[in-house]
Amino acid sequence: MRTYDCDVAVVGGGSTGAGVVRDVAMRGYSAILVDRADLGQGTTGRYHGLLHSGGRYVVSDPHSATECAEENAIVTRIHASAVEATGGLFVSTPEDDLAFSDDFLAGCHKTGVPVEEISVAAALKREPRVNPGIRRAFLVEDGTVDGWQMVWGAARSAQEYGAQILTYHAVVGIEMTGSSVSAVRCIDRRSGEDVTISCRFVINAAGAWSHHIAEMAGCHDVEVVPGRGIMIAMNHRLVNTVINRCTYPADGDILVPVHTVAIIGTTDVRAEDPDELPIPADEVQQMLDCGEILIPGFRQARALHAWSGARPLVKDSRVSAQDTRHMSRGMSILDHQSRDGVSGILTIAGGKLTTYRLMAKNIVDRMCEQLGEERECRTADEAVPGSTPGETYQVTHRLHDREADRRDDQIICECELMSRTMLTDALHADPQASMDDLRRHLRLGMGPCQGGFCSLRATGIACAEGVIDAELANARLHEFLAHRWIGLWPILYGDQVRQTALDEWIFQGLLDVEHLPEPKVVLEPVPLGVAAQSLQSTTEPETTEAVR
Repeated sequence: MRTYDCDVAVVGGGSTGAGVVRDVAMRGYSAILVDRADLGQGTTGRYHGLLHSGGRYVVSDPHSATECAEENAIVTRIHASAVEATGGLFVSTPEDDLAFSDDFLAGCHKTGVPVEEISVAAALKREPRVNPGIRRAFLVEDGTVDGWQMVWGAARSAQEYGAQILTYHAVVGIEMTGSSVSAVRCIDRRSGEDVTISCRFVINAAGAWSHHIAEMAGCHDVEVVPGRGIMIAMNHRLVNTVINRCTYPADGDILVPVHTVAIIGTTDVRAEDPDELPIPADEVQQMLDCGEILIPGFRQARALHAWSGARPLVKDSRVSAQDTRHMSRGMSILDHQSRDGVSGILTIAGGKLTTYRLMAKNIVDRMCEQLGEERECRTADEAVPGSTPGETYQVTHRLHDREADRRDDQIICECELMSRTMLTDALHADPQASMDDLRRHLRLGMGPCQGGFCSLRATGIACAEGVIDAELANARLHEFLAHRWIGLWPILYGDQVRQTALDEWIFQGLLDVEHLPEPKVVLEPVPLGVAAQSLQSTTEPETTEAVR
């Protein structure tokens, strides 16, 4: 039994949870964050990478639009290294109702979203691949953000203020003293050890899974609705500016340049279980068709990977319980003291990744009120470690770094320009990291080959460094490839079939991966309810996490 004592326990290691633990720590509270998996492995790591200008919501959700506009500037400043200031275009395609563009422009002015109408010629000069039939174009301050880098930046900031981060710790219970929360019980999923965290307060930031945490404290009927959305990464940056259709939010109306790829998204369908998120073939085709409306010839690019994420939407009485598309994107804080008679716990859900800092501020403000303490929020004033205000990310940064050390440092992943030093540093920093953990930290296997070559090199280096033995290396390689397969099978057509066939020849014909010796060590079960799939499977998996 391992025990900790702190002022505040934060449950959930996505953007909101990381923001909360940073805010709490910066206000002088001792804090511990727990998550059943890696940081950013849930909703935060499974979205399209858009840093909202607010433009998308100026008509449908004006309050959220204003919040996004204000927080966009703050996030760009404090998380500069994770943000690419691409700018965004809202364009009226031949398929769109031109009258909406007037509503859009008026909505921007009303909600404070910066906007500039530019000529169609200027828009096409900026992005030549955009549909030449567009009739109006508006420039906004959209950007892209690396969700993982943002979460880790917030977590590192929290640690500098004394907070502790416990990943792969699953919450199994909440202890009560009378009607007040007094401790959180966890299991270390890597060691199997029982862990108890005594605390004054619990902030439940578990997103789509927050109702489970609330129930452990006797707080029932927390109605967080998972809104499932699929996204598809294309094999190169088709655009360098975020492209939005100027229409009421719909499926497949955003194309986002993220690192070396472009991501089309997203659908919005209610999911019954956020651990089981299918990727229906018809929705994949729908996304590709929508891409053609924005970029003629879109289908000629190779789809790399498809994945699905669950938005934690708070049930909205204004719309049907099944209509997640039209549910509010605003944040909601549940006060369990007034709602359920349970003190020492608050739940937060809804919101956007763009507004994660504001969500954290609002719920920590509420906590301070309940504790009868006044402590000022300072999270907007200080950049996270590794970020310098004004020095935002550029897609050429890694190329510049690799040019500088190309004679001295081996390139392990050509697609993402990941060097051997980057890999070995990550391995030694966390020897227990799975290949999928390394993917999130280094973008291993996220380029056009989808790990077909770099995964082999990375596995071999991990063995050579003495971090893992051959049996565990085999197991981790097989697990990694199974994760990649989940997002590959829905897009097996054209060039992707050729790439997948090449990978199969390598992994099955040469290495016979399916029949490698079984490891003596039992691997940690794949988080989020994923069923391991054979690389040779030709049928739809029963469960599809589709982690990018």
